[in-house]
Amino acid sequence: MTPTQPEPTHTEDPAARAAEYEAAVLDLVTQIPEGRAMTYGLIAEIVAETLHRGGPRQVGRVLSHGPTVNSADVRVPWWRVVNAAGAPPTRLRETALELLRTEGCPLTPDGQRVRLRQAVWFPEQAAPDDSA
Repeated sequence: MTPTQPEPTHTEDPAARAAEYEAAVLDLVTQIPEGRAMTYGLIAEIVAETLHRGGPRQVGRVLSHGPTVNSADVRVPWWRVVNAAGAPPTRLRETALELLRTEGCPLTPDGQRVRLRQAVWFPEQAAPDDSA
């Protein structure tokens, strides 16, 4: 007698699975506060905690081909997502760096990468208190 397998908590339809992953990525990215950043890998790890799939390349694909708003019609701040070295996407590097500078995100002395030790954001962190 074999034990019964639990019902999967996600859909088996590939298009629906892709849409589910895209929505999870976009919803997480919209939570990144101004002046902070996350890496593709960190986003992938957090999304995988619930969906049990995906990686940094899939996150990059969502952000490069996905919509500019999430499921709640909130603008997706794609420029706050960088690679593990703190560099924004190559093809939009100057635009991303300008937006990051405008938000006050800590950058390296040459201004070409995010200083991840100071800027990285985790979802369980509260937004910085401006009144202090």
